[in-house]
This record gives sequence, structure tokens and C-alpha cells, in this order.
Amino acid sequence: ADRLTGLRSGADDYLTKPFSAQELILRIYAVLRRCYPDDEPVLRLAHCTIDLDNVEVHKEGCDPTFLTAKESELLRILANNANRIVTTDHLCEECWGSSFGYEQSLMTHIRRIREKIELNPSKPESLITMKGLGYKLLVEKSA
Repeated sequence: ADRLTGLRSGADDYLTKPFSAQELILRIYAVLRRCYPDDEPVLRLAHCTIDLDNVEVHKEGCDPTFLTAKESELLRILANNANRIVTTDHLCEECWGSSFGYEQSLMTHIRRIREKIELNPSKPESLITMKGLGYKLLVEKSA
């Protein structure tokens, strides 16, 4: 009855006494895996892959290129919100600490990122402008 009450109350797991230290450690690792899944540091886009850990872009038919610190920061924010709209204000606030006065700088960084990740930066397929809202990074699902 105590186990059922605990689980109904929102507990993730239940360990009865006496317990082995090994079992406790394995259960802790299981909770940590659920709370902090291993995010793959490689983004797969329409025509390239981006290794966020090594700030490297591998575009089809091109030599690898490297991202600047600000480009990497912007891509991490967009990747954390993959396939969802991220507002211009949010990107500016996260990268520069203010949502006012950095819109032009943001647009310049987005253009430079597109030059590195898109086959045709003028017709982007992966980093899409959502007019009046912000940007969306279209990431392909891992198999």
C-alpha cells in the first residue's frame, strides 16, 4: 500500500529496505538518464550536418567550415527549439542580453549562418524566416 501511495503521489520510483547500494546507484543513473538525456551534438539539416561541440559545418559538396562564437550560440538556441519558431526578441535577449537594438546584428549573423548551411542562402530550406515573428531551424529527425 505504501508503494502504491508513493507512486500515485508522483514518485518516479520506490526502493524498499533493506536495499543494495548497487541497486540504488543503478536507479539513480536511470533517473538521471530520464532527466538529462544525451542530446546528440550533431544537427542534421536538409543539406548539411552541424557538429555543435566542434562548431563545424559539413555542407554537401563543400569543405568543412567553422562557426563563430555568436553563430554557434544562435544555432544552439535554435537547435534547442528545433522545428519551432524562435522570436527575434528571444534570440536577441539570449545572445546580447537585450531585445532592443540588436535586430540588425541578428539579421547579419543569420545571413552568415545561411551562407554556411544552405545550398542557396537566398532560398533557405533549413533556417527559415517567419515574417514578423522570428526564425525556425528545420532539423531532420534522427532514425
